[in-house]
Amino acid sequence: MSLFITFEGGEGCGKSTQARALFRNIRGSGVPVILTQEPGGTPLGREVRQWLKGEADSDPIAELLLFNASRVQLVKNVIRPALKEGKVVICDRFYHSTIAYQGYGRGLDFGLIDTINNVATSGLEPNLVIFLDTDVGQALSRKRNKDRFELEDIVFHQRVKQGYLEMSKADPKLWMVIDGSLSKNMIERIIWDKVVGLLPNR
Repeated sequence: MSLFITFEGGEGCGKSTQARALFRNIRGSGVPVILTQEPGGTPLGREVRQWLKGEADSDPIAELLLFNASRVQLVKNVIRPALKEGKVVICDRFYHSTIAYQGYGRGLDFGLIDTINNVATSGLEPNLVIFLDTDVGQALSRKRNKDRFELEDIVFHQRVKQGYLEMSKADPKLWMVIDGSLSKNMIERIIWDKVVGLLPNR
């Protein structure tokens, strides 16, 4: 039995910190686990990440295609092989980020996004999506050396957050929404209490 968990949220919400904490907790329990990220996780993904996080301007369609080019490689070379081996896979962002950022944020057509996302993932779905719901202004204030997305105006980030909230409300069984204003330790405990009961080989 494998388990696929993704972390979602706006810039500065703390999801990467919590993804690493969950990885450590699962590994400490003796269950095989890997931690990866989007974009990234493969040589191509790291190249795409560097470009997308840089200062170069890009068309929203180009963003959509680049994120999904990275996703194709990550799913094929990292995520599916690990799941086939019965491992837990934790991914810092997955296709819901594309819906939130390029759909709600950039205003691209949701049908187009869904079609391209489905091609890139071959229909792969997470078993659990963990969303850290954080005040946009407070979250952005945590970032120092801001990348291109973090430099977008607050209205953009509010649209992204609204997208996440709407997705989570549409599928509450899949999504775990956590108050991002709680302490790091409290958030880590809440996540662990949920995930420990889902772990394979226990």
